[in-house]
Amino acid sequence: MSQPHLPLWQRLLITVLVMLGASYVAALVWNAVLGFALPSYLAGLVGGLAALPVWDLLQRIRPKA
Repeated sequence: MSQPHLPLWQRLLITVLVMLGASYVAALVWNAVLGFALPSYLAGLVGGLAALPVWDLLQRIRPKA
């Protein structure tokens, strides 16, 4: 019998936190390098691309019973 995945709410919470963190760091770097604000669609793109591998990784994690 296989072990269950992390609960959906935990995967969603971690993924959203990674998305927000990646967008924030990208905005800081963008502003430091170019001197103006990162457009919101690019921040969303960075956050979304960061979320994809994290979501996949979290689906593979099995909590210990």
